[in-house]
Amino acid sequence: MDLAPDIIALLMLAAFAAGAIDAVAGGGGLITIPALLAAGVPPVAAIATNKLQSTCGTAGAFFAYARKGLIDYRRFALPALFSFLGSALGAFVLTRVDPGFLSALLPLLLIAMVAYYSFAPKLGDDDRHSRFGIPALLGVAAIIGCYDGFFGPGTGSFFTTALVALFGMGLIRAVAHTKLLNLASNLAGLIVLLAGGHVLWITGLAMAVASVAGGQLGAHLALRFGAGLARPLLIMSALALTAKLLSEPDNPIAMALRGWIG
Repeated sequence: MDLAPDIIALLMLAAFAAGAIDAVAGGGGLITIPALLAAGVPPVAAIATNKLQSTCGTAGAFFAYARKGLIDYRRFALPALFSFLGSALGAFVLTRVDPGFLSALLPLLLIAMVAYYSFAPKLGDDDRHSRFGIPALLGVAAIIGCYDGFFGPGTGSFFTTALVALFGMGLIRAVAHTKLLNLASNLAGLIVLLAGGHVLWITGLAMAVASVAGGQLGAHLALRFGAGLARPLLIMSALALTAKLLSEPDNPIAMALRGWIG
């Protein structure tokens, strides 16, 4: 599927904004996936192409934390493997789901992610005693990884929340290890979707460049002005793009609503 240059330019703009917001508050996929869908990209290809650009951004963040020595490879190598395997399973399931069902499901998942970001609690930076052991960590990594392979937005926040709330990590260390787990899940999902031929290479790479640039701007703005504005912007953008998807005449949810009303 080839997209027109002007559409790719608009998607790059969306990826730039998503990268900036993602660097501050997370959840950039809430902008890029509905933007791809609104551009007419089929659901599986939209998730696959978003996976390409998000993998690049996650890899950059992971290497930044790794250079600072914040990654405990000994403790998190096995959880990263489980995240990888879970994501591979999720991506495989994605390729087997009926496109019509997926078109109806994705707006609902996006709305659920908006609700999560609206009410997610703030996390502290102090290490605490872990409530659970390694087996639980492996299970959580596999489950969240599976979600990432199937859909994706919010994965980083899910990992971070779990590491802080369930496993006693401070926020900075949790974010650092989230990048390792998220990179593993991104790579697995990308490999499976690449093997199925679902990735739009030119669009995905263009969005990746824009996303990385946006991430640099977002990090700079967060350090200078704080992160208070990022989450409301993320929520408003995601809601607007989701409303655009639901307004399409051939959207299964919109068709069902018209059937009930009419």
